[in-house]
Amino acid sequence: MEKIYIKSPEFIFRKISGEMILVPLKSKATDLPSIYTLNESGARIWELIDGRKSLAEIKDKLTEEFEVDTEQLEKDLVEFLNKLKQINAIQEVG
Repeated sequence: MEKIYIKSPEFIFRKISGEMILVPLKSKATDLPSIYTLNESGARIWELIDGRKSLAEIKDKLTEEFEVDTEQLEKDLVEFLNKLKQINAIQEVG
């Protein structure tokens, strides 16, 4: 939980008509499989990734903001970050 991540400059995050989406800049706008819809917690994780906060700090912040079991939150956080790494939306600092 000490890892730190930074967002890829190849992705943009937008809130459009109540939807929170993550869009890679290099794909075509019509390439829908490349547009990712985030739920509220996924969007908050994205916002908290800043290249300075560790995963532990992000987890602590989410624990303050959401009513959730911390053990389950840690599992979900790691799973979500792995998905972001798979699409190259984030990279580990250092």
